[in-house]
Amino acid sequence: MIRQWDLQVMVIPALLFVIVFSYIPMWGLLMAFQDFNIFNGFMASPWVGLKHFQDFFHASDFWIIMRNTIVISFLKLLIGFPAPIILALMLNEVRILSFKKVVQTISYIPHFISMVIATGLLINLLSVDHGSINELLMYLNIIDSPVNWLSTPEYFWSILVSLGIWKDVGFGAIIYVAAIAGIDPQLYEAAQLDGASRFKQIFAITLPCIMPVIIIFLILAISNTLNIGFEEILLLTNKGANAVVKDVSDIVDTYVYRVGIQSQRYSYATAVGVFKSIVSVMLLVLANAASRKFSNSSLW
Repeated sequence: MIRQWDLQVMVIPALLFVIVFSYIPMWGLLMAFQDFNIFNGFMASPWVGLKHFQDFFHASDFWIIMRNTIVISFLKLLIGFPAPIILALMLNEVRILSFKKVVQTISYIPHFISMVIATGLLINLLSVDHGSINELLMYLNIIDSPVNWLSTPEYFWSILVSLGIWKDVGFGAIIYVAAIAGIDPQLYEAAQLDGASRFKQIFAITLPCIMPVIIIFLILAISNTLNIGFEEILLLTNKGANAVVKDVSDIVDTYVYRVGIQSQRYSYATAVGVFKSIVSVMLLVLANAASRKFSNSSLW
């Protein structure tokens, strides 16, 4: 510590950031076990044990919320996780460097667009009143009249997953492109001498070489499955005002917002949040254990 004091000092701001914004707020988890009163504070509010957890498990919306959360999480993991890997593999096969750079730039720009702006663009594209998607489909005689996409429950999950892929696929591909760039070119030369096509080289060399990176990000994605897009759902449903799609859009995070912020049931909302955090930690541990058992890559 003394010999590396200059390096240790550089770490202090990051440590302070984690302590202030990640550890100190954990004091508020006490609310999950209290009937919290904002005027009494943590110490004077009465303790109720697991009452709020039991209320959540017996809530009328519990199974709908969990179904939506699990299904949307599964769709995002099934479709959204492989998307940047596929894009990175496709970019690796491009031989025209200028075209490759243009595609990369266009694909990762949406990541830097605010979610408010991104959902605003999507709402305008899908608008019933002269929305570009409806206008194009009517021009091609695919539909006869405008479709209210955002108020049709059958389309909501597809729209939500597509928005997430469009926004993050390019930025996620950067990591895999960098991993592919680190592969020894001699492996590809040896494969070419053995007569392997470019397609076979992807499965024989590229994917196995970047598999440790894929597994690490898969573990993190599995542990983060319950954080499935609070912002976009809230914006696409007009803060939950679009009751038509409530049965397919209401997830744990929007439920916490509605119950905790709008109804001011702080203890109940905290209990729901704690439940979600416990499930996320369990998923992380299970995914890491499975990865350690079936591969040589894991977080710990």
